[in-house]
Amino acid sequence: MTVKAGIIQMDVAFGDPEANRTHATQKIEEAARNGSEIIVLPELWTTGYDLSRFDELAESMDGPTHQMLMNLSSKHRVTILGSIAEREEGRFYNTFVAYNSMGERIAKYRKAHLFRLMNEEKHLHSGNQKGNFELNGVPAAGVICYDIRFPEWMRTHMLNGSRALFVVAEWPKPRVDHWRNLLISRAIENQCFVIACNRVGSDAANTFGGHSIIVDPWGNVVAEGSGDEEILYGEVDFTDVEAIREQIPIFQDRRPDLYE
Repeated sequence: MTVKAGIIQMDVAFGDPEANRTHATQKIEEAARNGSEIIVLPELWTTGYDLSRFDELAESMDGPTHQMLMNLSSKHRVTILGSIAEREEGRFYNTFVAYNSMGERIAKYRKAHLFRLMNEEKHLHSGNQKGNFELNGVPAAGVICYDIRFPEWMRTHMLNGSRALFVVAEWPKPRVDHWRNLLISRAIENQCFVIACNRVGSDAANTFGGHSIIVDPWGNVVAEGSGDEEILYGEVDFTDVEAIREQIPIFQDRRPDLYE
């Protein structure tokens, strides 16, 4: 099953959801016109890291951003993924969502590992559920930024046969080499496609590194972005995963009795 992915490596207007929705809509429609079947947006693409104002910026799961994603995914017959600021019962979360080509929400994952260097733990609550979902019959998983530094969490998602790991991020430029190396490692050790979107631009405290990337199950880079705003395109064939996992059967050869 070969699909074309469009990764929207965009700048994010700090604390301005309306401007970001307008900008993202234009990029989504461009990616759809160019044949993308899966479109990936960055982490917190509606707000950026304006965490101190989440009481006014975060929204419920039926808020305007979700209505926008439902409408655009069904209109263009694409799957759209990304993370947004979620509010529920007075708590705030950094939440990964995916909407399929019929406008149905097929994934909701609240970031499990909060990043202290950007004060997430002071404003957000962490999630406690996995990010597994099914993408047109293909098992997949979605995680957020800092999560990729926890290989045991990535493996937990892969043990159900997931063939793709989607990563959305606001990863700072000074550590962009970590970003690349971690994502390639996660692809090799889990024998899966990694499809990762990082934002570009700056806020008052950080400059973000871009270099969105698609990595195949051998660790080969299929496509990689620059440090500027762009839409990155690449094709992935999910059947490659099965062939590679048969060639080197790491999941069959695991010894979980030794790992605890």
